[in-house]
Amino acid sequence: MADGRLSNPTHPTPPWTEEDRLNWLRLIRSRRVGAVTFHRLMAEYGSAAAALAGLRSVAAAAGVPDYEPCPEGVVRAELARGRAIGAEPAFFGDRLYPAALMDLPDAPPMLWLQGRADLLARPMVALVGARNASSLGIRMARKLAEGLGLAGFTVVSGLARGIDSEAHMAALATGTVAVQAGGVDVIYPEENAGLAEEIRRSGLRLSEQPIGLAPQARHFPQRNRIVSGLCRAVLVVEAAARSGSLITARSALDQGREVLAVPGHPFDARAAGCNHLIRDGATLVRSAADVLEALGYPGAVAEDTGEIRGEIRAEIRDPAGNGDRRGVRPLSAGPAPLAAAAARTAAASPLPGPAAPQRPPAETAALHRRILDRLGPSPVAEDQLIRDLALPPSRLSPELLALELDGRILRQPGGLLSRI
Repeated sequence: MADGRLSNPTHPTPPWTEEDRLNWLRLIRSRRVGAVTFHRLMAEYGSAAAALAGLRSVAAAAGVPDYEPCPEGVVRAELARGRAIGAEPAFFGDRLYPAALMDLPDAPPMLWLQGRADLLARPMVALVGARNASSLGIRMARKLAEGLGLAGFTVVSGLARGIDSEAHMAALATGTVAVQAGGVDVIYPEENAGLAEEIRRSGLRLSEQPIGLAPQARHFPQRNRIVSGLCRAVLVVEAAARSGSLITARSALDQGREVLAVPGHPFDARAAGCNHLIRDGATLVRSAADVLEALGYPGAVAEDTGEIRGEIRAEIRDPAGNGDRRGVRPLSAGPAPLAAAAARTAAASPLPGPAAPQRPPAETAALHRRILDRLGPSPVAEDQLIRDLALPPSRLSPELLALELDGRILRQPGGLLSRI
């Protein structure tokens, strides 16, 4: 559209009649009309009906001939599908629409809501991070979401795997909002279908996209601006140097929201984005108490980070994650004691009892990837890794030994493991 023909946007009057709602939805669903263009068209023409009538001339001036707005039948079908799945439309400015979004220049003209719309009236904090989260990152996300929920905040995230999923699960009891990139009825990734259903029952799912739309790459940055726009602050738990979580953080800065980040090990790529944010001025977070203090609610929740602090202390003692190296013979001087012990065990006569089952190489490789994804340079307790992976020790221990002998993980004193 030719932006030069349109004046600066003002807040449009919410649609009160069924005809107004149809026209609003037709306008925002019309080709090449995004949120910013919608608001500017409404400011120029005064109503969605008038904007639809003038859309062809605006398109022609922009060099788009034979332009046709979205047909009325298409939006009637969308509204019918929404009602069929129990979703409710929230138009900009009406009673269901979140007030936090109304000052954004690209505020969604309409949202589909499925679940508890009352959660939008509470103060909200976004908690986002890496999809391939480490065990330490997952536990930190859980603790932060639980603490913020108990302090009265709604936890907002994007229903992605990893940190997003853990934040939603930890906040189910206190209230969580999932902002989806596709239609509110389209669950992505599919593995989160069960979690999405729990959020529908006890939390809220919302989307600005049409019912039934499968998410595409361009929809995720659009989703992220809603995540940050809803909230007073965006908290990043783990994020690589180039990640969607940093897009959310940048949106938060543009929208005047607070940006907070959990620091990570400098050798862990999943912490690079968080460390960069902190270097550039984001508030460093160790617990939910730090978030509440940054938002002006000191003392609203008890600080409970002893377990994580213990791991941080271990990391400070040896930043490289190599344990106490004093008196340890270099690898080049001969086989490590563990490797030698393994060789002696292999040479000995086999123990009585059934032989260990032979698993397909692909299954073993997949389990190795899961183990390595959960580990980073910061040491993690082996029993915690077992709980995170939900596997019996008898299944996990041989694979840990194999990875250790392969030089991919390091076992440290106290039952701690780290990735090399």
